[in-house]
Amino acid sequence: MTRATTVRAVLAVAVLLVSLFATLTMSPRLGLDLQGGTRIVLQARDSATATADRESTDRTVEVLRQRIDALGVAEPTVTRSGEDRVLVELPDVTDPRKAAEVLGRTAQLTFHPVNGLADGEPPAEEEKPDRSGKSGELVLPDENGSRLRLGASDLSGAGVKDARAEFDGQRGAGWSVSLDFRDEASRAWTRLTGEAACHPPGDERRRVAIVLDDKVISAPQVSPSVACGAGLPSGTTQISGSFSAEEARNLALLIKGGALPVPVDVVEQRTVGPTLGAEAISASARAAVIGASLTALFITFVYRLFGGLASLALAGYALISYAALVALGVTLTLPGLAGFVLAIGMAVDANVLAFERAREEYTGRPGGAARSGRTLRSATAAGFRNARTAVVDSNVTTLLAAGLLFALGSGPVKGFGVTLGIGVLVSMFSALVIARALTDLAARSRFVADFPGVNGIGLPGRVRTHLTRRAPDLFRRSRRWLVVSAAVMAVAVLGVALRGVNLGVEFTGGRLMEYATTRPVDVDTARTALADAGFADAEVTTAGGQEISVRTGDTGERAEAAIRSALSEEGGETTKVRDDLIGPSLGDELRRHALIALGIAVGVQLLYLAVRFRWSFAVASVTALVHDVVILIGVFAWLGRPVDGIFLAALLTVIGYSVNDSVVVFDRVRELWARAPGASLLPTARTAVLQTVPRTVNTGMGALFILTALAVLGGDSLRDFALALLIGICVGTYSSVFTAVPVALAMEARHKGSPRVPRGRRGAGRTRPVPRRGRPADNGARV
Repeated sequence: MTRATTVRAVLAVAVLLVSLFATLTMSPRLGLDLQGGTRIVLQARDSATATADRESTDRTVEVLRQRIDALGVAEPTVTRSGEDRVLVELPDVTDPRKAAEVLGRTAQLTFHPVNGLADGEPPAEEEKPDRSGKSGELVLPDENGSRLRLGASDLSGAGVKDARAEFDGQRGAGWSVSLDFRDEASRAWTRLTGEAACHPPGDERRRVAIVLDDKVISAPQVSPSVACGAGLPSGTTQISGSFSAEEARNLALLIKGGALPVPVDVVEQRTVGPTLGAEAISASARAAVIGASLTALFITFVYRLFGGLASLALAGYALISYAALVALGVTLTLPGLAGFVLAIGMAVDANVLAFERAREEYTGRPGGAARSGRTLRSATAAGFRNARTAVVDSNVTTLLAAGLLFALGSGPVKGFGVTLGIGVLVSMFSALVIARALTDLAARSRFVADFPGVNGIGLPGRVRTHLTRRAPDLFRRSRRWLVVSAAVMAVAVLGVALRGVNLGVEFTGGRLMEYATTRPVDVDTARTALADAGFADAEVTTAGGQEISVRTGDTGERAEAAIRSALSEEGGETTKVRDDLIGPSLGDELRRHALIALGIAVGVQLLYLAVRFRWSFAVASVTALVHDVVILIGVFAWLGRPVDGIFLAALLTVIGYSVNDSVVVFDRVRELWARAPGASLLPTARTAVLQTVPRTVNTGMGALFILTALAVLGGDSLRDFALALLIGICVGTYSSVFTAVPVALAMEARHKGSPRVPRGRRGAGRTRPVPRRGRPADNGARV
């Protein structure tokens, strides 16, 4: 065993053992879409006395954290997002109305002297406070509807040290809120109640009004036992007002939490029921097991023993990826699960690249002379060595897409970027370390080496044999392929122009609610019921008759209750399983960020490929990328499928896949052209494509197994995601050959030149001299 093989084997075993330990001793952190709960995004805004900046938002986070802790929510998350936003995640809270009320209220608590009753009719409940009275007075209705003239306040809720809900069962007073004041505020409170005590009992001016957000929550009389000028000391004040237990606790929570430094508005609110989350986990797990099993069977069928060893490496990939997610504390979301499963296909790609190169070293390239004198060990080593640059280049492009998802995405899209990035890194380790170590060990066996039908790379394979026999000239009229690609793109653009893009609620703003009913309801009945309830503009879709989606504008909680009531009349008991609310400003921002992400993705890919390859190859790859993006959006436009945040994650993944395929082709073109710098690009490109087709077919089949399982078994949440990737991979496989290569041929025809070969790549793929007869064959010990 060589030293390099030993090092790889020891490293693989060590990483697997550490991953197994992490898996057995640590628990995953599930996102709200998997365990159920509510996600609220609050937007801070400027007030008359404070500016919504990083510092004030950080103080807001602390106040909100105190309020949430008092709510008793298990493992809540409160973090600042950007300069002036706060992200709140509340696991297991599926009715966000009360939580949103507590979080969003600014809790501007003030204490006022009562100057008497105001004349005139009381204002409506929703009417703004009347400031038309005497200078400095505020006119507000008390808890009984009587309009009070309130004097200026010099005591606010910021002076409250503590507030607690208490129940007085002995005197029958019921629930009340007891207050403790700080030093300066305590003196102000004593002075305020002492002045009120100078008026006779029963006089309105003996009252003190406690105002919360311009609403009188209590205006009690100062006790007759309090003498004029004496006032009430701190610690003996109680707010009463026929509170229920819940009302008293919420009021104490608001007062104790203090006033928010700046006002906040709810710009996004997402709610997922626990049942939907459990179904998503179950569906994703089934898809992962079936898809991975089919992929393992396929690669074992194609590459026999070495394919079986690669399947073991895939199992190691799954273990290491999961352990990395758990150890890093990554929140595992539904798109993240999809990214985790999807990266299995990418791990297969690296193994397929290495095995196909090993086949070439052992049996000869299609259309070329068969090689003799190569041992199985040396051919395997050469295959992994020659595939390394293609593996690295293709995976780096996908890492760039994952990085953009993390940097520019939010919520589930950001989680998908994290899991995809981890999956790509681990897939490279799985292929280049674990699979390499296993195949090196197997190649040492004489039995494996002597029977080509067992090892899997000793025979050329059916696709390779067919190509060798037929040797089709794919680019004899390469411009025809460009015409076909342009025509398909035109059809896609026509779909966007005629049918439009069905932007999801993330990009347009509004509210999306999903309900489960006990009786089937067809879409026309649901629309009629909602129209009768006053929601004629609501967009209604159904799935299976008992799953109803309703999309409306930015409606309040009363409107949501009315929608649920209307549906329950037709469908029986109706349960809300999902509720997404996106403010219009946030929708505009997300749409803008999506376009920026796409633009940056294209630019970064172009720059990277230009550095690694020729400009003509880079432009050709990006042209194929744009071709794939346009067609994918056009297909979704024709189908009327939603283009939302999950679609954006799929689109950026398709970008990575598209460039991945083009990189593999152009990497082979670069290698072959470097051997004959004066040769024409056309025959070199044709040979390179024929040599990479087996890899493309086998990798595509592995990915299709995974995606088909996600589409069929992954549930509604993953169906559109899997559909987008299925379309993208099929179109990307086509474009990497029949769009990218013809574009490169056309550009090189105008600007002839020899390829620039990066350092460390010149002469790659060249074989060593064949040993003469009688000389010992190379046993691979030096590889």
